[in-house]
Amino acid sequence: MPKFGVHESIADGFDAAVREAAAAGFDTVQIFSKNASQWNAKEIAQEEAQRFKDALAESGIVTPIIHDSYLINMASPKEDLYEKSVAAFEMELTRANQLGVRWVVTHPGAYTTGSEEEGLTRIGAAFNRVLDAVPGPVGVLLETTAGQGTCLGYNFEHLGRIRSVCRQPERMAVCLDTCHIFAAGYDFSTREKYESVLKDFDFAIGLRHIQAFHINDSVKGCGSRVDRHAPLGEGEIGEALRFFVGDPRFKELPMYLETPKGDKQLPDGSFRDYDQINLEKLKEWSRCCTK
Repeated sequence: MPKFGVHESIADGFDAAVREAAAAGFDTVQIFSKNASQWNAKEIAQEEAQRFKDALAESGIVTPIIHDSYLINMASPKEDLYEKSVAAFEMELTRANQLGVRWVVTHPGAYTTGSEEEGLTRIGAAFNRVLDAVPGPVGVLLETTAGQGTCLGYNFEHLGRIRSVCRQPERMAVCLDTCHIFAAGYDFSTREKYESVLKDFDFAIGLRHIQAFHINDSVKGCGSRVDRHAPLGEGEIGEALRFFVGDPRFKELPMYLETPKGDKQLPDGSFRDYDQINLEKLKEWSRCCTK
């Protein structure tokens, strides 16, 4: 069975996010290292980092990952934003090293008033700068995107190209988001179509370079290019998510929920936490998907 995880808030501390995920029955957790909507960040005190590491050891939570700030855009043609984004991403990797986190997930970026070609070139150059500036072992997980607006990363070739120019390829892999690839136009609604999508990915990047998944349903249809996540089984993807969850090729990889939080009202009028419902769905699919 894959390691199932969830995104948790760090509002009460890094260690609190770990304990929250463990209490809900998850194996792993995704967090922000700071407020994702702000450039600045309070330095991580040594005591904070140690509490985080202690919580991991005590709870049994493994393979935590960090998602970077939403403000970062290393494809930007605007020099000031580009340089600010490079510096901000360096900070994200530095903070991950402080916390002992192996991977930082990032959206490749949006070319805005530039061109797709220019955007991809700038992204590749930015990642080389960042990885040269910040020592390992922390690495980058390029996240597949829905392709909203001018966002890059909506096709596998984009990610393959970015990785191909990386001077430290061992520190760059992929986080595959199921909602995003579906919205981008990759139809995996049947077993045959699913295998075709994986074949395309393997050709462009290599399946061995997938190191994590975001398992999300999609509010909008295939090819909509709209990034809106839905609870598992309640969106346009539905049961087809079981192909990823139960694929033996991915049984050792972490799979994180980024689905809406809150309570769902059940037919009997009672309420249940959505994370719990989604976790049960993941476990169910992991047991029966090969049928």
